[in-house]
Amino acid sequence: MSGRTAILLATGLLLLPAGCRRESAASTAPANPIAEITALRARKSDYLRTSPQSPFQAEPKVPFAPLKYFPADLGWIYQSKLHPDPNPQVVAIRDTQGAQREATIIGTVSFIRESRTHSLTVYRMAGPVAGTYHYSLWFTDLTTGKETYEVGRYLDFMKDEDPDTVYTLDFNRAYNPYCAYSPAYSCPIPRKEDHLDLAVTAGEKKWRE
Repeated sequence: MSGRTAILLATGLLLLPAGCRRESAASTAPANPIAEITALRARKSDYLRTSPQSPFQAEPKVPFAPLKYFPADLGWIYQSKLHPDPNPQVVAIRDTQGAQREATIIGTVSFIRESRTHSLTVYRMAGPVAGTYHYSLWFTDLTTGKETYEVGRYLDFMKDEDPDTVYTLDFNRAYNPYCAYSPAYSCPIPRKEDHLDLAVTAGEKKWRE
């Protein structure tokens, strides 16, 4: 399933809002962020249940069951600039089907919780068309393999060329990659450097036990 994997493995549902969004000085917060997160989850569920492109439609088909989430919590929304890596390095990323691919570390975003600063690496990976790229964040945390998917969870990232851009890092939008639902897909496995030493009790839980 390499063609399907190349397009979808790190970007999730491309029609849905990103988990790490760009903000400008002129942008405004949603009038009701909890309602926005709830509506997003409903749209995702409808997409996965009905779309021909849903991973539940891939062979071998897997019966759809509702996704599970932590309650939406505004305390898990942070803002950060991108802290660029002055010497971007290429690293090998292993995926769930045993293959390796290359990713370039372009920098980090950070947030403060429990009186500590935590950082997430921003990866640039080759897109399905030569010369194109997409950007991803993925992580494990103290819930991984317990309340949440044992491989880890993802956040989408839309990079802006303006170095002063402030990104909204919303862990309520942390999602499971498609390989959590279907063996037809492979997805990058977070590296040990991508582990957060705290319990991220926000976003998507394990789909099933």
